[in-house]
Amino acid sequence: MKPDFDKGNGLVPCIIQDDTTGRVLMMGYMNQEAFDRTLAEKRITFFSRSKDRLWTKGEESGHYLDLISLTADCDNDTLLAKVRPNGPVCHTGTDTCWGESNTAPALTFIPELENTIATRKTSPSAHSYTSQLFAKGINKIAQKVGEEAIELVIEAKDDNKELFLGEAADLLYHYLILLQAKGFTLEDVSNVLKKRSK
Repeated sequence: MKPDFDKGNGLVPCIIQDDTTGRVLMMGYMNQEAFDRTLAEKRITFFSRSKDRLWTKGEESGHYLDLISLTADCDNDTLLAKVRPNGPVCHTGTDTCWGESNTAPALTFIPELENTIATRKTSPSAHSYTSQLFAKGINKIAQKVGEEAIELVIEAKDDNKELFLGEAADLLYHYLILLQAKGFTLEDVSNVLKKRSK
């Protein structure tokens, strides 16, 4: 990746996006030195046009932007930085420079949960229920999915919203463990559903 700093008189715009939520947080400018420092330190550094110097985001507030990935667009004249923010991003104290809350739809939590489940499988913890369930094997995991499905059906016949949603969450959680035990993810199941919808 070689950003074209010449096009913008030594600067290229850099769009900052939260790697987890997908929200666009802010936009700043980088020169070659800011770009190099960002890659070296794994924290976003801009060239501040108002201060006429390099400026690491969060150097005063402590709200650094930890770099996850940095890519250039097709013309190499704009950068996209995916980050993990350590607090509000805007100098006004808001999560983003557009005053938006840096939250994602609840469904975006599912891949995060799948990653946690996968970690519990590959790096077991004695204190983790998920790790303990993996240790008991596929039969026990499948049995738990069956038990949770029955409990959900029972709650579906009543009108207690909290109990129904709680059992639905339990079923989904154990289903994700079963998929992981079999070497699959929810995306694999989604792909089957997509094929069926054609």
